[in-house]
Amino acid sequence: MNPPPKPLPVSGREAVLRYGRSDFDIVQGGDHVRCAVSGKPIPLDRLTYWSAELQEAYANAGLMTRRWVETHPRG
Repeated sequence: MNPPPKPLPVSGREAVLRYGRSDFDIVQGGDHVRCAVSGKPIPLDRLTYWSAELQEAYANAGLMTRRWVETHPRG
């Protein structure tokens, strides 16, 4: 069994992205984006979760779900 991958270092240059439903476009180059919930940097090659509706990135599925619940109240 392999150990989990180590986080990649980020250079400090944050990218600006346009999020689509199944992919994203790089508007301004960089090596990472920030999670909209935690504020942690996410290397672009590890970016898996985002919202095209809110134009936000998320560090993991749990944070993405939390944000969806916050922005889609029942009622």
